[in-house]
Order: sequence, then structure tokens, then C-alpha cells
Amino acid sequence: MFQPIASDDPAAVMVNVATGDPLNGIIEIAGPERLGMDVFVKRNLNKMQDPRKVITDVHAKYSGAELNDKMLVPGKNPRIGSIDFETWFKGIQF
Repeated sequence: MFQPIASDDPAAVMVNVATGDPLNGIIEIAGPERLGMDVFVKRNLNKMQDPRKVITDVHAKYSGAELNDKMLVPGKNPRIGSIDFETWFKGIQF
């Protein structure tokens, strides 16, 4: 699992943090959708009308390591972006 975030969302968070009171801590940010990479790739291919099929391999390695569902997602209380996949895809220029 992972929660990709569109680039406009972290920029908005940084403006908010930079102009707010000091937090003395770590801020985690994430996109609004938590799904497997295979699901995002399938959605992207579908939107592009690409007929290729995605075959999910739960043991596939990511940068040499086998991941579990909690390794690429934020912890408790992250700031969640507002731009979901559908909104992001509409903004892509091909």
C-alpha cells in the first residue's frame, strides 16, 4: 500500500506550516487514497485506454526489499491532501 500525493498538496501544507506556530515535531503528509501500487497502475492504464494487464505479485521487491502494507504509508494523524487520482489525472497533459 501507498498514498501518493499530488505536488500541489505538499506545497499547500508547507505554506501553512511555514506561516503557522512552531510545531517542534514531524509532519507526515499523504494523498487521500491508500491503495496498492498495482491498483493505481491499473487505473492509470485504464484511463489511458492501454490494454496491457497488470499482474500483482505480493512478493515483488521495491528497491530490493519486500514490503508490507504499512511501510509506504503515513503513521497516525497525517495531513491528507485533497487531490485524488481522478482529479490528478484530469490535469495531465499528454
